[in-house]
Amino acid sequence: MKIGQPTDNQLLISSAAAQAKGNQSAGLATAISSSTLSVGLAVTVSSLARSMASPGRGDAPDVDLGKVDAMKLAISNGQFHANPVAIADKLLSNAHEMLTRQRS
Repeated sequence: MKIGQPTDNQLLISSAAAQAKGNQSAGLATAISSSTLSVGLAVTVSSLARSMASPGRGDAPDVDLGKVDAMKLAISNGQFHANPVAIADKLLSNAHEMLTRQRS
């Protein structure tokens, strides 16, 4: 499991949304969010991305609900035991990858 890093545009949108919540004026909130959203980045969608958004894709769920229910049952019965070594290894691996990416 990877932990994604927010892009600069997501940070700008988040900060504008926070400012908009603090403002009482609806007009000012709209002006802030629309000016942030029109940063001027060109977006192209690949054919692979378009095929992933096709209507047939919605047939299979993204989450295996059977596994989720089994995990809930194991947790509620006290039978689920986390592997702290595996968790620590993944955290260290993700931190190393993130620090390596920042140096590049």
